[in-house]
Amino acid sequence: MRFARFALMLGLFAAAPGANAAIDTSPLPPKTPGWSFGGPFGMYDRAALQRGFQVYKEVCSACHSLNRVSFHALSADNGGDGFFTDPQVKAIAAGYKVPAGPNDKGETVDSSGTPLMRPGIPADHFPPPFANEQAARTANNGALPPDLSIITKARAGGPDYIYSIVTGFHQKPPAGFTVLPGKYYNPYFNGWNISMPPPLAANQVTYADGTKATVDQMAHDVVTFLTWAAEPTMEDRKRIGFGVMLFLIAFAGLLYLSYRRVWADIH
Repeated sequence: MRFARFALMLGLFAAAPGANAAIDTSPLPPKTPGWSFGGPFGMYDRAALQRGFQVYKEVCSACHSLNRVSFHALSADNGGDGFFTDPQVKAIAAGYKVPAGPNDKGETVDSSGTPLMRPGIPADHFPPPFANEQAARTANNGALPPDLSIITKARAGGPDYIYSIVTGFHQKPPAGFTVLPGKYYNPYFNGWNISMPPPLAANQVTYADGTKATVDQMAHDVVTFLTWAAEPTMEDRKRIGFGVMLFLIAFAGLLYLSYRRVWADIH
């Protein structure tokens, strides 16, 4: 009897990894909440960018890096698509600690072996939350949180996909679907088993502008910020593209008029 029970248990555990084989676990089509930056004339919502940065800083940055983004890119005073003033950017950068480099003695660590650190400056990039990949995996049960610098460009579906993943938790799995140990059910993720726990909860942050911090609002804001992080010069690109199109239209008109003038006598 004990052997039979033991064999049954072995059978159950062996079947668990393939328990979802009979279910189509293709991700659901992403949600389409609508974005201010969508379309050829879309622009970033500055208020949403500031709120999204707050969500990233207070929530996402505990696990996810933003390695490709420098602090000075946040500034609207340098002619880019930033959304903070220079003094604000300096204060934000100073709130982070970055490697200090060799001191006057050529040392990079103190007497206890701890790396020397200094407050950040606008020229620095956002420091990662973990020292290396091994430390990141150890803190996340073996999973490696992806860098978010270009996540909206690197994933099919872009902002819609990231928004759907962030808001796709807390749903009841369908009958017959097994949520694996250490995983979470998310129907917008391929396979439906995702290592990331639900990142957002209502009122997790307190917005300075008084906006209600619902999960949907925070997700919309942080995805807006991450889209900016992936393409901080989008507005410039669209302005230049619009100008080029106007020039080409005007140039085509001049060519047509010149053609009519040159060939008028022949006709």
